[in-house]
Amino acid sequence: MDARLEIEAALGQEISDLRLLSGGCVAQVYSLKITQTPPSVLADISVHPPAFNPSLAVLDPSGQPHARKLVAKIDDGPTANLDLEAYMLRYLARFSELPVPEVLFVSPHLLLLSWLPGESKFSPAAQEHAASLLAALQAVVAPQFGLELDTLIGGLPQPNKQTNTWLEFFRDNRLLAMAVEAARAGRLPRDLLSRLERLATRLGDFLLEPSRPSLLHGDVWTTNVLAAGSRITGFLDPAIYYGHPEIELAFVTLFSTFGKRFFERYHELRPISPGFFETRRDIYNLYPLLVHCRLFGGSYVTRVESILDSFGF
Repeated sequence: MDARLEIEAALGQEISDLRLLSGGCVAQVYSLKITQTPPSVLADISVHPPAFNPSLAVLDPSGQPHARKLVAKIDDGPTANLDLEAYMLRYLARFSELPVPEVLFVSPHLLLLSWLPGESKFSPAAQEHAASLLAALQAVVAPQFGLELDTLIGGLPQPNKQTNTWLEFFRDNRLLAMAVEAARAGRLPRDLLSRLERLATRLGDFLLEPSRPSLLHGDVWTTNVLAAGSRITGFLDPAIYYGHPEIELAFVTLFSTFGKRFFERYHELRPISPGFFETRRDIYNLYPLLVHCRLFGGSYVTRVESILDSFGF
C-alpha cells in the first residue's frame, strides 16, 4: 500500500511532511501536514471525498493557509479493523471528558486522527490531572459489565460479552479468554493454563464486586498517555469496556505509568478499598500479562507463573 496515495485519496488533497513514527504495534503510524481541515466522515475509503472547500482551510492570523498536523494509521493486513479503534475513540469523546484524538476519517485499513501535543513524561501535577481524568471517566456507568461489541487490545481480540456480575465477566472475558488464546498460540504452557483455570474457580475468594460497572480506557500504559507540563493532553489506543475500576489501576502499576502522586490524588477522589495493592492488583494484572504472553512469550510467562505461585495455584 502506498501510504501517501491512500491518505491523499481519503482527504481529497495533497499532503506534506509525511513521516513514519515509531511505536505502532498494530498498524504503521505516520505524521503528516495538510492545509485543509477534512470533514469527519463515516465511510469506506471508496466513497469519493468532498471537493476542496475554502471554508475548511486552516488559516493563520494573516488569513493565509498554514499546515495542520495529523496522524495516520495504516493497516494493510488481511484482517484490518482500524474502524474498531475509531469506534472506541468516538465513544470516549461522546461519553467522557477524556482527551482523545478526533477521528477525521475511518475505514478498516486507514484511520486519520487529529495530532495531540505532548510526550509520555508525567510531572507530579500531570499525574494528579491523570488521576482526576480517570476518576471522572470511571464515574460513567452502565447497567452491565462489558460492551455492546467486542474490541481489541494490542491488536488482539478482546471479547466483551455483557454480564451482570464482574467476577463472571473478568473470569470468562479476560482471564480465561486470553489464557486460552495464549495457549492456543503456543506461548503459554498447558500446565499454566490448567493452573489459571483453577484460579478462575476461586476468584470470589480474592476479588470484590463494584457497585456499578464503570467505563474504562482499558490500556493505560506509558506511551498511550501524553502530557505537556502539568496537564494530560491525550489518551491514545483505548481498549474500552465497562468493568471494575481496580483493573485500570492495576494496569497503571504494571508498567509504572504513574507513581505515588497519581494514587494519592485518585484515592482522594475515589477511595481505593483495602487489599488492592496487597492482593487484587496482582490477580488483575494477570490479564495484561497474558496479553503480553500471547504477543511476546518469554519473561511474561515467568511473571504469570510467579503470581500463580504466590496465590498457591
